[in-house]
Amino acid sequence: MMSIKLIRTAIIFGLISIILGAFGAHALKAILTEQQLTSFETGVRYQMYQALFLLFVASSNLLTDKAKKIATIILTFGVVFFSGSIYLLATQDLSGINFKFLGPITPIGGLLIMVSWAFVAFNVRKQKNNN
Repeated sequence: MMSIKLIRTAIIFGLISIILGAFGAHALKAILTEQQLTSFETGVRYQMYQALFLLFVASSNLLTDKAKKIATIILTFGVVFFSGSIYLLATQDLSGINFKFLGPITPIGGLLIMVSWAFVAFNVRKQKNNN
């Protein structure tokens, strides 16, 4: 049951990144500065990386359901903080809302993504040693 939830989460992350990537490439390309568009694309790219990572986590037999759940929770917060803050910061001129206060959230999201990957690596290693 856990793997189904992880696959659904991965699909949602992937689908959103594809939609936002297309939106950025077509609708935002003429509106955003080159720097803003590059930042937006970074958010999209990292979100897709995490979608693929979640597919790996879901399909891995080297992780317990508990480890998969913890990794997914950490990763989800990481993606929302990292990519989400980048999306809002890159498009703040369009919305007219000052999202500069989110600046410190971006690296926290990046750190959570790294923690999730390290957590998975640790648990794969632990599981491998137990076998």
